[in-house]
Amino acid sequence: MTEIRWHSRAGQGAVTGAKGLGDVVSTTGKQVQAFALYGSAKRGAAMRAYNRIDDEQVINHEKFMLPDFVLVIDPALAFSDNITENDKPTTSYIITTHQSKDDLIALIPALQDKAERVFVLDCMQISMETIGRAVPNAPMLGAFVKISGMFELDFFLDRMKKVLSKFPQKIIDSNMEAITRAYNEVK
Repeated sequence: MTEIRWHSRAGQGAVTGAKGLGDVVSTTGKQVQAFALYGSAKRGAAMRAYNRIDDEQVINHEKFMLPDFVLVIDPALAFSDNITENDKPTTSYIITTHQSKDDLIALIPALQDKAERVFVLDCMQISMETIGRAVPNAPMLGAFVKISGMFELDFFLDRMKKVLSKFPQKIIDSNMEAITRAYNEVK
């Protein structure tokens, strides 16, 4: 089973990102689960979203997981949230930041022995430049596709277009651009 934990603030699209990823995964014949836990429903409150992906039916509905991937959408949460909680020796971290990977790791002691599994990109900047507002979930999905190797980029883009089909073409196109750009920029 592949487990993914998203660290975000309400309004940044983690729940939508987790559900979008779930929609894409469900087209592959795998079983998937997407859910979120948050205290306050206010915009800006720290929250977490989760995905579980497996070949078998996913019957575990607990929030506890040993994540294979930790996706940090809000840069400040890399410092204030326990992003390494319950990690495994193979957990990969994809973190939104304007800093270089080395600078970020130097500031977060918990990541210092995980440097080869830490990946960074500026999802905020990418979303501002492609979508026109700070909704970093689409760029994070692009980075996840690259780092996880779970999908080919063209396959993922094709499936995401179907997920977003209820939106105007301009929104679909800008999200496809954000996903592609993040895929190419994550380091």
